[in-house]
Amino acid sequence: MIDAHHHLWDPSRRDYPWMSGAALAPIRRPFGLPELRATGATGTVLVQTVSSVEETREFLRTALESDGLIKGVVGWVDLTAPDVADVLAELREGPGGHLLVGIRHQVQDESDDEWLTRPDVVRGLRAVASAGLAYDLLVLVHQLKAARQVVADLPDARFVLDHAAKPPVASGLMEPWATEIEGLAELDNVTCKISGLVTEAGWTDWTPGQLQPYVEHVLEYFGAERVMFGSDWPVCLLAATYGEVVETTKDFTSGLSGDEQSYIYESTAQKVYRLKP
Repeated sequence: MIDAHHHLWDPSRRDYPWMSGAALAPIRRPFGLPELRATGATGTVLVQTVSSVEETREFLRTALESDGLIKGVVGWVDLTAPDVADVLAELREGPGGHLLVGIRHQVQDESDDEWLTRPDVVRGLRAVASAGLAYDLLVLVHQLKAARQVVADLPDARFVLDHAAKPPVASGLMEPWATEIEGLAELDNVTCKISGLVTEAGWTDWTPGQLQPYVEHVLEYFGAERVMFGSDWPVCLLAATYGEVVETTKDFTSGLSGDEQSYIYESTAQKVYRLKP
């Protein structure tokens, strides 16, 4: 199984602005390779946590030292920078550069709902695609319209929707999320991660039944061949253990065929991120 979405961090070495506040205190501690190995994961994709090229370099070195556990890194570059193509080339030529498989920016934190469609951002996304990398979309529901536009405008790029755009699980509402997901799924150059849903529910009282309608909707419109599993560990620890996230997702997909389950837990991530054996 490939866990296509997890993180590592060390608050003693770097500031993580999104990690402030008492609610996130339980995960405000170092998570490194030893902790990742302890989860039982057998193959993973490590995803950026801050807007830092230096973090990306560190992640590539960590992946190189992981004895094949971390199969790819989704890093960060400044998409708006004039030299973005050069930065990507420098990362790929450095230590562990062959393990750079994608780029992500925390668009969910941008105040401009149309940030993804800005000309300078689109130019950066073209550079990502030209480098042979995927781009992870970290967006909220109200940003899905812009996400759909840029995915449509760049048909040769590969996009991955993180956390199914964070549906409102806690409230139980389906709209407008469901309609926006249907529209995005019409574009065949985007896939979707079943990840991060437990922390969109009530952290202390969530039930699998609350998550299931959102998972089923993603599977219905994207199809198993365009869906991949991600734990969102260690963020998930705010609401569930690593094992609980894995087993809950497996319960949701237990009725699918063997081929469909293979897509979700391995093949889609391998194809989209072009993971090396």
